[in-house]
Amino acid sequence: MLRALEIRDMLIIDRLDLAFQPGLNVLTGETGAGKSILLDSLGFVLGWRGRAELVRTGAQQGEVTAVFDLAPGHAAYGVLEEAGLPVGDELILRRVNTTDGRKTGWVNDRRVSGEVLRQLSATLVELHGQHDDRGLLDPKGHLAILDIYAGNDTLRADLRARWSEMGAARRALSKAQAALEEVRAEEEFLRHAVDELSKLAPEPGEEAELDQRRRRMQQAEKIRDDIGQASSALGYDGAEGAMANALRWLEGASEKADGRLDDPINALTRAMAELDEAARGVADCLDGLDFNPAELEDTEERLFALRGLARKHQVQPDELADLSAKLSARLAALDAGESQIAELQNALKQAETAYGSAADTLTQNRRAAATRLDAAVASELAPLKMERAVFVTEITPAADSAEGRDAVCFSVATNPGSPAGPLNKIASGGELSRFLLALKVCLSEERNAGVTMIFDEIDRGVGGATADAVGRRLKALSDGGQVLVVTHSPQVAALGGHHWRVAKHVADGVTTSDVAPLDADQRETEIARMLAGDTITDQARAAARALLVG
Repeated sequence: MLRALEIRDMLIIDRLDLAFQPGLNVLTGETGAGKSILLDSLGFVLGWRGRAELVRTGAQQGEVTAVFDLAPGHAAYGVLEEAGLPVGDELILRRVNTTDGRKTGWVNDRRVSGEVLRQLSATLVELHGQHDDRGLLDPKGHLAILDIYAGNDTLRADLRARWSEMGAARRALSKAQAALEEVRAEEEFLRHAVDELSKLAPEPGEEAELDQRRRRMQQAEKIRDDIGQASSALGYDGAEGAMANALRWLEGASEKADGRLDDPINALTRAMAELDEAARGVADCLDGLDFNPAELEDTEERLFALRGLARKHQVQPDELADLSAKLSARLAALDAGESQIAELQNALKQAETAYGSAADTLTQNRRAAATRLDAAVASELAPLKMERAVFVTEITPAADSAEGRDAVCFSVATNPGSPAGPLNKIASGGELSRFLLALKVCLSEERNAGVTMIFDEIDRGVGGATADAVGRRLKALSDGGQVLVVTHSPQVAALGGHHWRVAKHVADGVTTSDVAPLDADQRETEIARMLAGDTITDQARAAARALLVG
């Protein structure tokens, strides 16, 4: 509910503080008094796109603050939470417009964009009037309105899920078909490459191991002769034999040398042991250097094959094994592609069938609800003196979408035999107002609970009993909620629970607009003015009292 509206320096409003109430709030005043400025100001703080120049002449900036009371579970809470804004049972919107055109908005003292304000406004306020292109007159919203009236929330959610599944199935099939076509284009290459790689069977790290082995065998050829000669020199025909002879000779002479040969003999014994260890090490080295020349040739051939294949595929030799696995997988995908495509086509067919079933169910519910809505609107048109008018909710086939297979348009015929057409194109000003009101009454319980409804001169072009019927419908809409009406009809004004008069004043050559709440006597005077004009007669006052009493 809109509890307060504060306006500073907007157009011809200097300073204005309004405290609105639940129920039916009426605003009256002469043409040009500034009633539309109130709506412009409210639309400004709600982020609506409107006039470019709003700042009052001579002021640096204009400012509007709107305070709303939110009931538990109000739709605005979801917008606030999604935007990361403070949540409470009071919502304060403030927006400033400077003379250079900059606009800045706040929600509960947090800076926000105009888009956030507009998202909130959709949950807070609903404007209806003869030139309303945001609400019931917009054919783009008729489908959603019918679904809300029909209570199709669950069916719509199910349909969106089926639509999403169908889209996912289509994308999966398309992706698989594209991948298959891509693989088919390189089938000859794949088969040759996989065959070549499979025959070579490269392994990670193999290239470095082969290179090391090749280098070792190449080095062995160069050093084997020297090591062989060293082995011979250390053997029995060389140093080992000479030292053995020397040891034998010294041991034979040691008994006659009075122990003077003991140390040389011991040292020579130790040297013989060291020599034996060296000889064994040299022999082991020679054994390690033994290789088959054919092995070197085989090693070089495989090493060169690995490197050549790596260059061919522009990868490192160690990456050949991974490449082989990837190409083999692509070839396997090609071989299994037809089977996968068939499975995906079947999945898509099932998803399409599920979507079609959900869409058909929703269409049936919509058609049944349309019949109920048409009857409900017809029952509301009779008291509004339009009992011969026809309201039809037209449902026509539309392209498949997340919303189903239906296009919805509210169509009317104002007189028997007259051609039917879209609501916003067929009805005249007064007729349009009554169609809108009848439709709104029918939708009031199902649509936009907790929303402040604003009707801008929706009673234009009607009077007498019809105007009274309009007022009573507006009053019924306000029960348990809040309705603001800008009106020139005394019958409508008299039914208001709260009454404000908009007046324009000129002081020192400056025009300003003011809005004042009216007490009982002031209401009588204002309604008498609406009945009689500038000269208020006793008869007008009597008629005003009769309207207020009635």
